[in-house]
Amino acid sequence: MQKRNIYVASSWRNAIQPAIVHALQSIGHDVYDFRNPPGGTGFSWRSIDPNWERWTTEQYRAALQHPLAQKGYASDITALRACDTCVLVLPSGRSASWEFGYAMGQGKTGFVFQLGQCEPELMYREATILASMPELFDAFGEPGQFS
Repeated sequence: MQKRNIYVASSWRNAIQPAIVHALQSIGHDVYDFRNPPGGTGFSWRSIDPNWERWTTEQYRAALQHPLAQKGYASDITALRACDTCVLVLPSGRSASWEFGYAMGQGKTGFVFQLGQCEPELMYREATILASMPELFDAFGEPGQFS
């Protein structure tokens, strides 16, 4: 087993995302955490406008050009391009689905982590589906392996 550069894609609303990041880091892998990227905190639309959920299309387009959005995007896309492995932690949102598809399209190794039942997705056929912490450790190694 080799040390990996991992991008964890998920939703801000996903309560298990931090545990997956921590588990992969405890093994010794380099793991990008969008909630806590190097040099700052993760991007949130709320930091641009507390009423972001009510934007018009024009407001959304303008917000994509905001310096905070540009910085957040640059951080995420740089890490996504640099990774060799992408782990999609379900349930996830639109951004995470886009990130996972991008990574797979770039030929990176993909894993889908789901606890419990999830709606089946045909295109996950290209990835390895993991459904428990023991399966995660089987796929990535045991804590301290690369320390």
